[in-house]
Amino acid sequence: MVVYSFYIFDRHAECIYTKQWTPRPTSSSNTNGDASGRPRTSRLTAQDDAKLIFGTVFSLRNMVRKLGGPDDNFISFRTGSYKLHYYETPTNLKFVMVTDTKTNNLRIVLHQIYVSLYVEYVVKNPLSPVEHPGGVGVANEAFEMGLDRFISGGL
Repeated sequence: MVVYSFYIFDRHAECIYTKQWTPRPTSSSNTNGDASGRPRTSRLTAQDDAKLIFGTVFSLRNMVRKLGGPDDNFISFRTGSYKLHYYETPTNLKFVMVTDTKTNNLRIVLHQIYVSLYVEYVVKNPLSPVEHPGGVGVANEAFEMGLDRFISGGL
């Protein structure tokens, strides 16, 4: 299993944590070129990438709730290049992990990251802010090391 990236969004739609291990594969179908015939290479900033991920999750979550009812939950979706996994906490924190397409559902894994890493190292840390205004991120070395160990340990 390949983990491409991981995101945490707060209840105000701000990306408070992002980590990228390997770049996501690009679609081979996008061969549009510019006026000179050279292929366009557009790299997104980390902030723009997080906004796109949140927009996708927000739209799909709302669509699932409207089509299926309030008890249905959005869990994941798959494209030809990657699979996006989603977990929302009772406090409206959103955990998103992007992996390769062969990965099974990681909802339980995202819950474990929330309970055993985020709550232990960020929520229980008296120096960590309760709110993250303006996208101030999770700056906690213990959380980052624990997440790296968790991901590199094969989940």
